[in-house]
Amino acid sequence: MPAMPSPPSELRNDPSNRLGLDYMAEARSLPSLGYGIVDIHSHINGLDASALWEPIARAYGVERTFSMTRLEDIPAMRERFGTRLEFIAVPDWHAPDKRDAHGPAYLRRIEGYREAGVRIVKFWNAPRFIDFGLDSGDRDLLALDGSLRIEQMKLAERLGMSCMTHVADPDTWFATKYADHTRYGRKLDHYTPLRRALDRFTMPWIAAHMGGFPEDLAFLDRLLEAHPNLHLDTSATKWMVRELGKHPRDEVIGFLEKWRGRILFGTDTVTTDEHLRDGEKSSDMARKATSREAAHDLYASRYWALRMMWEAEGETISPIEDPDLAMVDPVRHSPNDSPPLRGLALPSTLLRDLYHDAATRLFPPAA
Repeated sequence: MPAMPSPPSELRNDPSNRLGLDYMAEARSLPSLGYGIVDIHSHINGLDASALWEPIARAYGVERTFSMTRLEDIPAMRERFGTRLEFIAVPDWHAPDKRDAHGPAYLRRIEGYREAGVRIVKFWNAPRFIDFGLDSGDRDLLALDGSLRIEQMKLAERLGMSCMTHVADPDTWFATKYADHTRYGRKLDHYTPLRRALDRFTMPWIAAHMGGFPEDLAFLDRLLEAHPNLHLDTSATKWMVRELGKHPRDEVIGFLEKWRGRILFGTDTVTTDEHLRDGEKSSDMARKATSREAAHDLYASRYWALRMMWEAEGETISPIEDPDLAMVDPVRHSPNDSPPLRGLALPSTLLRDLYHDAATRLFPPAA
């Protein structure tokens, strides 16, 4: 069982390493699991950034990673990483014609991904899809029950592919960013289209980020009970650390035991070559690192925090700053604060199912 470090007397002003950890030394100190971890949810892009990322993942015990990588980059990624990296179909987010990119062009890309051996199609349906649609002239462009999505699900079904979706967002966002319910609806409203899709398309589904509702395990319990084809992944490190740590340990373990085989480990690690250099950035995600050293800690911090949460006992401070704390309580928190990181010390058999067996049963390694 890994040892939870005590918080230092003074936290560093470092968004991915407030504890001042040597992440590779920390990786070497972790106990051997006796099996490899499968990360079912990541975004590995950029040939230089991915070369920095891969030894970090390996050091933290990750043997297979499923990634939302550009279709055009799969050959180069396969040549470099072989079967250690598998892929998830995604649209071309940078295409100028949004309706085509997320409609007919995505149908073509799904077929291209399948020809490349890809087994999962991603449907991004965070509430921000409404903003994205309005910006492109169609509010419902990315709606999970919209005509474009239905055609894509039909194609995935014909091709024998599974589906992954991001539904809803943190409660902290619904209290702030999505406070206009006339525009975004309420959090529970976003699950109605998901339920319809799960009933209509019976292939396996993965609802990312603990189904978008780690705040309410009772809700997730009912959702899993009603939909036998649904699985959840544990990606989105800051969100999981903040919210799962609020539940009593016995409650989390009871939930994972009940749904053993349907909860899959994920990190939501994002790599891009923009992380390796300073200067103009294309997105908030790209601005999370401005050097190789910062990118290294950005990637490593996600593995360290999640392994400590699932495996360790005790409590420390998360090394990753979490601006959501200040977003909902700016009097008590600054944007640089981070929440407690509480160890859940999962039993070894349950940990193995979360880290390895559940994903391996659903997606056996490619021959």
